[in-house]
Amino acid sequence: MTTREARGLAAVDTEEESIAAYLQRNPEFFERHQAVLARLKLPHSRGGSTISLVERQIEVLREKLAGLENKLAELVRVARANDALAERLHRFTRRLLGAVPRNEAIARIEAGLREDFDAFHAALVLVGAGADPGLPSFVRTVAADDPQLKSFESLFASGKPRCGQARDSQREFLFGPEGLAMGSVALVPLGERGSIGLLALGSADRDRFHPGMSTEFLSRLADLMADSLSRAPAA
Repeated sequence: MTTREARGLAAVDTEEESIAAYLQRNPEFFERHQAVLARLKLPHSRGGSTISLVERQIEVLREKLAGLENKLAELVRVARANDALAERLHRFTRRLLGAVPRNEAIARIEAGLREDFDAFHAALVLVGAGADPGLPSFVRTVAADDPQLKSFESLFASGKPRCGQARDSQREFLFGPEGLAMGSVALVPLGERGSIGLLALGSADRDRFHPGMSTEFLSRLADLMADSLSRAPAA
């Protein structure tokens, strides 16, 4: 390319920028020059033919409308899912209302997780609780100084639920032999810094409990369980 050609291209670019800037400052230009508007042609977005500027604007607006409709549909889907979740939490709360013996409270928690939330892979670890043959199989009772709790120290320190992957040793401790088949887990500390223990929910689906998901529901679930277990008298 010669120096003259380069200068020519630069001049064209500058002229186009000036035209674009002028049209932005004067959006009513085409209202005053409708004949110019009618002669403008643009490549069709889905083919080699051309369309008028007005037709292209209509096409862009349709595309934007379709995008907004998709977003609205997603918002409606999320709202419906949240409504269903709120109803499940309400049913779970009603199960735990009232002072009942600790074993009964645990039985109600197990039934609520299974029936209201389809949590068929759940483990409840109670810290400092003595062994009780009458407890459901999903309950694990451990001493406060149990070495297997060491791997959950950061979870207890945060006091917040955590979702995602877990170590093989953690999954096996929580779920037994089935633990290694868990693709993702939700770990929920119960009580201040896990003073009561923790709830673990597992799924074979690696994306069921992922790090980016909201844990607000799990936190509320933990509060309900902790309150119920704390006030439940011994059997």
